[in-house]
Amino acid sequence: MRLIRQPFILISLLLLCISAKAQNTITVYDENLGLNEVIDIPENMMTEVDSLMSEWFSKTYLDKDEECQSKDENPVFPTEVYINRLQRLPNIIEMPHNEVVQKFIDMYSGQLRRSVSYMLAASNFYTPIFEEALEACGIPLELKYLPIIESALNPKAVSRAGAVGLWQFMITTSKGYDLEVNSLVDDRKDPIKSSYAAARYLKDLYNIFGDWTLVIAAYNCGPGNVNKAIHRAGDVKDYWKIYNYLPRETRGYVPSFIAANYIMNYYCDHNICPMESRLPAQTDTITINKDLYMEQVSELCNVSISELEALNPQYRTHLIPGSSGQCTLRLPSTNVASFISKQDTIYNHRLSELQNKRRTVAVSGTNVSKKTTRNRRSRGSSSSASSATHKIRRGESLSTIARRHGTTVKKLQQLNGISGTSIRAGQTIRVK
Repeated sequence: MRLIRQPFILISLLLLCISAKAQNTITVYDENLGLNEVIDIPENMMTEVDSLMSEWFSKTYLDKDEECQSKDENPVFPTEVYINRLQRLPNIIEMPHNEVVQKFIDMYSGQLRRSVSYMLAASNFYTPIFEEALEACGIPLELKYLPIIESALNPKAVSRAGAVGLWQFMITTSKGYDLEVNSLVDDRKDPIKSSYAAARYLKDLYNIFGDWTLVIAAYNCGPGNVNKAIHRAGDVKDYWKIYNYLPRETRGYVPSFIAANYIMNYYCDHNICPMESRLPAQTDTITINKDLYMEQVSELCNVSISELEALNPQYRTHLIPGSSGQCTLRLPSTNVASFISKQDTIYNHRLSELQNKRRTVAVSGTNVSKKTTRNRRSRGSSSSASSATHKIRRGESLSTIARRHGTTVKKLQQLNGISGTSIRAGQTIRVK
């Protein structure tokens, strides 16, 4: 593989000073114009490590490395050292150095070093998935570091604009790459599905621009904005020449991507210790063709709800809506046999209690006019007798029946000699 060597680039302006401005921007001084230029730092790049560690997966499999002997000091190297290190990376995508890139390297190796420790450990889980998807589409493997700046490797990351997941897909983009998003399912949070979708999207962008640096820029701000910048710059397809015509965050996006490649490979040189990671249990996927609740699986297969949520982050509620279309359930391999052997029991376990959507519904007395209600009361004892019982319909539970008849579950249980909450469709029970 031939490495592309890029000389020091001035980014179409002479950079004499770059200073930190607030927590989410950097300021670039243009001596020629005598003006400060503000560049946005990618939103999720600044995610606090405490927030990253709040997820079940992180709490379960990541720990601080207590045996790390490195001093918590960030050494500063001559510029030529950074340039040479970037050139040694086995990448197809060019990794030039300039002062903006240096600023982002300094951020990762300085104020964000704890987050880098987390991401180095978390990458043990996610990088094999990213590499497999990228390799399947035949695109550069160094793109596996895009989620570093997109989500800080948080599969549940949500941006202010509504982008979701490790690869930060917007709904409009996700629908073109077979990622289902509705009230119950959000495939953008599925690490495997979203990685393959991202690889396909990146390949499509390359077919448009034919330049990986422009692809990375387009991934951030959309191909339309990149095309506008190219046109305004005189139809030159070079990120660094269209730089001034790009949105503020995109001006920092490619430099932060280069910095992410740097820090994920040279963290030891900056005395950053990865957190200790333990490999999670092997998992397998089961196809689900009818509605299933995580509570049913948890209680009969001895898997915690929090683990089920972590293994199946695409589900927005505890319902896996198999009746709406084929779904998948990821379980620890040791629990798969238990699910298969008990699946009929699992599907029926507490079903009437967990279901909260009725297939049919009768109009209750609360929706009838007062006049009609008075007429009913005058009809005599036969009407009263019929209202004292209720024939159970499919999908009903004791709690819904109790609400409909103005009583409680406990009273229904006492009237009908029911010890639990299990009832069946077609059964007639007393309600008064």
